[in-house]
Amino acid sequence: MADHHRATLVIDALRMAARRGRLQPACIANSDRGSAYTSGQFQREIGESNLQPSCGRSGSCFDNAAAESFWALLEEDIETRACRDRATARAEVFTFIETFYSRRLRKHKVFGYLTPAETRQRHQHAFAA
Repeated sequence: MADHHRATLVIDALRMAARRGRLQPACIANSDRGSAYTSGQFQREIGESNLQPSCGRSGSCFDNAAAESFWALLEEDIETRACRDRATARAEVFTFIETFYSRRLRKHKVFGYLTPAETRQRHQHAFAA
């Protein structure tokens, strides 16, 4: 979380996910057409990380329906709270992602109504086999 939305922010997030072992080769990196995601710097990082880029068409929320669903839920959850500082906001977002979204939410049919944690576990098990 930062006070800007430059390419370095999303690149840092990708690198953090890679360090935590959350990115498998050829997994899809969903994004929109914002300048941070269409920058040459971000595109190089995607290639160097062996990820598959996915960017929806302009004006079409259906190309990234699962990602749009996540953002809508996060905004709905977080907007109901007033955070006194960035550290509190960061903790709120972390809690939303790691407890509610990743472990309990079964929202989107694209993922077979599995939680992200269940999807990741099945994917890792398939890679290990």
